[in-house]
Amino acid sequence: MAAAVPPDALGRRVSCGTDYGTVRYVGSVSRTAGIWLGVEWDDPQRGKHDGSYEGTQYFKCRHPKGGSFIRPNKANFGVDFLTAVKDRYGLNDKQDDQYGTGNTLVFGTKAVEFVGMDSVAEQQRQVQLNKLVDISVRECAVSHAGQEEEISRMCANMRHINLSKNLISSWETVIAIASQVQNLETFNVSENKMRFPSTSTFTSSAFSNLKILALNQTEITWTEVLLCAQGWPVLEELYLSSNNITVLERPDNVLQTLKLLDLSDNQLLDGNQLHLIAQLPRLEQLIVRNTGISSIHFPDTGFGGKTKMFPSLKRLAINDNKISQWSSINELDKLPSLRALQCSNNPFMDTEKNPETLIQLIIAKISQLEVLNNCEILPAERRGAELDYRKIFGKDWLEAGGHWNPEKNKPNEEFLAAHPRYAALCLKYGAPEEGELKGRQPLTLKNQLLTLTIKCPEKPEQKPVEKKLPESMTIQKVKGLLYRLFKIPGSDLKLSYESSKLEGKEVELDNDLKPLQFYSIESGDCVLVRW
Repeated sequence: MAAAVPPDALGRRVSCGTDYGTVRYVGSVSRTAGIWLGVEWDDPQRGKHDGSYEGTQYFKCRHPKGGSFIRPNKANFGVDFLTAVKDRYGLNDKQDDQYGTGNTLVFGTKAVEFVGMDSVAEQQRQVQLNKLVDISVRECAVSHAGQEEEISRMCANMRHINLSKNLISSWETVIAIASQVQNLETFNVSENKMRFPSTSTFTSSAFSNLKILALNQTEITWTEVLLCAQGWPVLEELYLSSNNITVLERPDNVLQTLKLLDLSDNQLLDGNQLHLIAQLPRLEQLIVRNTGISSIHFPDTGFGGKTKMFPSLKRLAINDNKISQWSSINELDKLPSLRALQCSNNPFMDTEKNPETLIQLIIAKISQLEVLNNCEILPAERRGAELDYRKIFGKDWLEAGGHWNPEKNKPNEEFLAAHPRYAALCLKYGAPEEGELKGRQPLTLKNQLLTLTIKCPEKPEQKPVEKKLPESMTIQKVKGLLYRLFKIPGSDLKLSYESSKLEGKEVELDNDLKPLQFYSIESGDCVLVRW
């Protein structure tokens, strides 16, 4: 007997084994008997053709080999939401016997019928379902909501639902499920290629309490996001990765409560697209990983100013992009609230071969940064990075018109554009002196040697000693050297240093694995040894 084809089969999502696709044609095919389904497969390798057979085009595919015909009995059109929940959590009719709810029991040779046991089993199932708060029916072939109000009757306490990778064909189905879950807070409907409304429809109250929504790999456009967002009044986190979103539009009167937005793996037209979402007042985290952007610019303010764009943005991920110029990193210092940045795998990082120097440059360029590529920036690390930056570009500063006399200090626009924080660093640490303007010298041993005075402040009988040490020498090796010098176990030594640049301050050398240059020690500084 041929399998029945649902009346709304056209456009429905189906699965066949482990493969997913969309029904693009229902009907006969020339020189064959019976009904066929023309399916466009998500994985083009599953298909055989572009929807045509023996010269007749039955349906169209985006990929020339993305389609094929299958018989209806090979297609799984899915189940309703509640059936999937019962199956996943072992609460369907097949489990009734384990609760002892058969209608008839046999005592000896006498069968006794228990009237009403079906209703007892139903009550037990309902009690179990009502306990569920966090539900996952990922890959359970859910295609529709089921009977009206059945979900709200059976699953009254649900708050978090994972409905990813199912057979949802339209946003209306998502609304039909959500509208029955009164306190829904988290909803993941990713990996469901569905149809979204193309015009403004009535606003449903289905998502009135929704805080987190994932729509990754659903083929939604930004225009459709804004239309649907009218029904997300308190949404805080929105995940939209891998949706072929290329252009953005300004979200007027929607998404105003959003704190996190993930646009990863969408090839945006350019970095200026971000300006269109820059006025979201509460946005704290923006993820634009692998979006193809090549530059970032905030044109509303100049060097050293703070932009009015992204006023609340604390965490930004721009890794795996095409940013090639350091000017984009300079621009990030304009963000008033930025505290954490991920920027790995961008071409600008290839301009500096030394990874330590690369990190120092980024830290020095962005004043308020506290976390870089998931690593906390310690105060000593920031101080070292800023002091080194000030020295490395000191010669460029002088050549551009910089001067130790504030009245004569007039670096040109080109230098200020390349190093917008340089003036602030000079105010913080003082202008670099001529003796420390090392520029980018060749890394010869001579250039790397530091002349340091070593003192034991608590042992006046020990006379100060002058030593030349490589700036790449780790604190652990320095301790080993001092052990041989003072005959004290290295593990018992506590090191710090004083510098004329940091009057009255003593900086601890507290990480044995870091080199001297990490702490920005310079020739003429004094290392203090205690034990």
